[in-house]
Amino acid sequence: MREKSIETYLRRAVQRRGGLALKQDWVSVRGAPDRLVILPGNQLVFVELKAPGQKPKPHQWRLHRKLRLLGVRVEVIDSKEQVDALLNEIT
Repeated sequence: MREKSIETYLRRAVQRRGGLALKQDWVSVRGAPDRLVILPGNQLVFVELKAPGQKPKPHQWRLHRKLRLLGVRVEVIDSKEQVDALLNEIT
């Protein structure tokens, strides 16, 4: 399975729950998460998508850590099952 298919699955699953999965295009910010998931009830999560078994690169981990220290939720997802688990948890 490729990262793109997991991203498509995430986007559609979020839309079915009445939310948005916005693509992130951060100018001159290296390591930004791929999507910002916004769900009803003020649920916000940055999501870094990876192919199964892949891990974020060091520069991605560093930015994720900074965001977490600011109180922002950041999740790294590499499967459709993880998408379902995240959405079930926050909705």
